[in-house]
Amino acid sequence: MLRENRFKALGGAVLCTAFFLVAFQMPKISPKLQEKVDNAVQTTFGLEDFSLELIVVDAPLNQKTPSELGGENLFRIKTGESTVGYVYLGEAPSLKNVFDYVVLFTPELAVKKSKILIYREDHGRQVGSQRWLKQFIGKKSGETLVYGEDIDGISGATISAKSMTLAVSNILESMKVLNDQHIL
Repeated sequence: MLRENRFKALGGAVLCTAFFLVAFQMPKISPKLQEKVDNAVQTTFGLEDFSLELIVVDAPLNQKTPSELGGENLFRIKTGESTVGYVYLGEAPSLKNVFDYVVLFTPELAVKKSKILIYREDHGRQVGSQRWLKQFIGKKSGETLVYGEDIDGISGATISAKSMTLAVSNILESMKVLNDQHIL
């Protein structure tokens, strides 16, 4: 009887632990979003055959960066053994919702392209215009960007444009931290 109770208690503890670990696991990238990321890499770098290698950032280092790097959102783009660039996948607030974006970097950590992948509102879609987004091209890790100074404003998408500018500025600073720590 005592042995049976221990078995039940141990089984319950294992189930609780498993539930806890699964409940707090970082979400995976949805297939739709993964397809958009892959397409952005292919068209930006002109690659057909590449792999995305997850860059794991531990919690103490993640706390030193202004961008969240603790999930599946930072990747090294590889062809064979060569690093072709880096991909940061992020989420930023818009007026009432959030939008998904990607920033693609050269091996030297300069922005090669930024793109809005999924915009969930009708108002403010102008922020996804490549004409506006091309302002980020060439910005280097460590640079700080200010909306209205370094990055021109965009009528009808002020909140989303400010949000995107801050997001890119934060990831540029975060990439510098990772580079200084020899993670990249």
